[in-house]
Amino acid sequence: MATIYTIGFSQKSLRRFVGLLQKARVDLLVDIRLRPDSQLAGYAKRDDLAFVLDLFGIGYLHQPLLAPTAEILDGYRRTKDWATYEARFLALLRERQAEALVHALFEEQSAPCLLCSEPTADQCHRRLVAEYWASHVPGLKIVHL
Repeated sequence: MATIYTIGFSQKSLRRFVGLLQKARVDLLVDIRLRPDSQLAGYAKRDDLAFVLDLFGIGYLHQPLLAPTAEILDGYRRTKDWATYEARFLALLRERQAEALVHALFEEQSAPCLLCSEPTADQCHRRLVAEYWASHVPGLKIVHL
């Protein structure tokens, strides 16, 4: 049975963040943020994070097809309407045929992990991506780090 991990970097020190990935034996971090170079990202800016992860033998991949559009994300930030955000984002995943990405990912990796910024997966699109994939891959297990 395959497992997809998810993690958010907010409210985690770099030491704790990398420790969680190592403990789960994650071999690839799939960054699904719309803006991976934001000044607010701290240690999790795209190039810095890729460098640090490489030191620990963990690959890094930015996958913008799994990120919300600016319109969807900015709309949610303005309204805080999670139900609308979720419906719009799931429609976007279907439109982008995001299920094809999970099959390609597991051909190359044994323990990939979806990255976003939210500290928990409750109201984060990484949970939505993982659940969408699980609906297309029988037996796919989701573990939120």
